[in-house]
Amino acid sequence: MANPVDPLQQHSGEPQREHRPRVLKGGTVITGIQNSEIAVMLRNQHAGGAELKIPLEARVPDRFLLYVPLDGVAYRCEVRWRRNDRVGVQFTGTEPKPKLHYG
Repeated sequence: MANPVDPLQQHSGEPQREHRPRVLKGGTVITGIQNSEIAVMLRNQHAGGAELKIPLEARVPDRFLLYVPLDGVAYRCEVRWRRNDRVGVQFTGTEPKPKLHYG
């Protein structure tokens, strides 16, 4: 006898969003322009990306390095979405701690 289909496991055809564990980590957006560091907070993070809380007046470019001291690395990021003081980024790689960062 076959098992009945679990209605909770049926998919509506919509893409599934990867679970992002909530975190509260400090980070720095480094754009490569002199004196261009922006302090941010990581609100959630997974292997492929994160959600950042940024100052409202900050201008974050579409591509940048995100240095996270707790992780000890800089993530190469591409912006996927923007909403008010939040930015969703996709990680495209990592680099060691940037030499220009003094934190």
